[in-house]
Amino acid sequence: MEVQETRVQTDRVLTIPNVLSMARLVGVPLFLWLILRPEFGGPKSDGWALLVLAFSGVSDYLDGKLARRWNQISSLGRLLDPAADRLYILSTLVGLTWREILPLWLTVALLARELVLLVMVGILRHHGYPPPQVNFLGKAATFNLMYAFPLLLLSDGSGWISSLAAIFGWAFAGWGTTLYWWAGVLYVVQVRRLIRADAMAD
Repeated sequence: MEVQETRVQTDRVLTIPNVLSMARLVGVPLFLWLILRPEFGGPKSDGWALLVLAFSGVSDYLDGKLARRWNQISSLGRLLDPAADRLYILSTLVGLTWREILPLWLTVALLARELVLLVMVGILRHHGYPPPQVNFLGKAATFNLMYAFPLLLLSDGSGWISSLAAIFGWAFAGWGTTLYWWAGVLYVVQVRRLIRADAMAD
């Protein structure tokens, strides 16, 4: 979660926020297995997959909230939290695209943004800078996508609940994708400013 630069960080590993983030990471392969079971001849387990996603969303909120409230912000936590977010988004994209719930163009758009960010992280490391912090806009984008994916999974059915889930799911997906790219553009601008400042200092 987003944190202030002035907050004290700790090198502790076994904190409650970090345990929550680790549990989210463990849930990634479980979610992917549940969502892809029908594609390999197994029973449909979308209900369980939705529960795993729900746990991910709740723990994503709690780990940052508790870290700030209990002064348990750690260097490990600042790596685990965005890593868990991205892995959940990646696994959900793979699962929903494989099952043809998500169109390929949306998956490509979201993965392209991740590729841009990876390039920016590489450039920062080359110049001796750490990866950029998760900002509010990026977190808002992630929350929108975390709402969109379970709704779109729920829309893979029949009846009024599925129809309603499709409407809200695509609304969240649209906002989430837009904010995701907006946050990515801001990262690029931030990296350019840092590199330009370095060049001028030299």
